[in-house]
Amino acid sequence: MKTISCLFLDIGGVLLSNGWGHDFRQRAAERFHLDIAEMEKRHKLFFVVYEEGEISLDKYLDWVVFYVGRDFTPSEFRDYMYSLTTPNLEMIAFFKSLKLQYGLKIVAVSNEARELNDYRIHEFKLNNLIDFFVSSCYVHIRKPDVRIFQLAIDMTVVPKDEIVYIDDVQLFVDVAADLGIKSICHKDYLSTSIALADLGLIVT
Repeated sequence: MKTISCLFLDIGGVLLSNGWGHDFRQRAAERFHLDIAEMEKRHKLFFVVYEEGEISLDKYLDWVVFYVGRDFTPSEFRDYMYSLTTPNLEMIAFFKSLKLQYGLKIVAVSNEARELNDYRIHEFKLNNLIDFFVSSCYVHIRKPDVRIFQLAIDMTVVPKDEIVYIDDVQLFVDVAADLGIKSICHKDYLSTSIALADLGLIVT
């Protein structure tokens, strides 16, 4: 079996909760008494360019939430968005142990909007685990575009057969696998740890 020397990790859904998924938008709409249908319509039009780092969070909120007067401020809404993130402490500890035991290089390959990404990295100290971040907001490409995976490979300078990619979205896993990257669809700690053990990565 080829030795695994690098992990590509998604952030939302693997290490942390999703950054700004549908459930969180629903909760925000209820909290701030927003028209969720209108919010979702506007979100769909603007989120790709926001997630690719082409517009700021302030501009995104201008068009999606603050296109009319509100009885709350953008700062209050941003703080609520940030507060929704929770860590998967079990997975973070697991990957830290694997990294220490096997000397792994760990790279984030994620669709993340800049302000949320920056907050999440620093709030949960992900830079203590991850060597560098190939985030959509930094590289202006988002999954499932194969170019983001190829860019991560090029930046890592590791042969594809030494990389394992872990994501909770099956489509993204399939795209990475089609490129020749060993890939695992994350569902929970147990299934992912077993899949990695099958590849020779076992915490002892």
